[in-house]
Amino acid sequence: MSLQQSSEDKIEVIRTKPGQTLGCSIIDKDGREVPITEDMIQDACRELDKRLVKPAEQK
Repeated sequence: MSLQQSSEDKIEVIRTKPGQTLGCSIIDKDGREVPITEDMIQDACRELDKRLVKPAEQK
């Protein structure tokens, strides 16, 4: 896979149980541990895709 591939590519995610946790957390501004969810990761990836700057063409 390269950076030039379409961001429309889909990769199937297989979980053994629905709602399975990812096993990691972040600490919020109030010091609470917040489990990282699939939705949080998907939202972050969509935001990064929006900010992607395509490299200039080589001549």
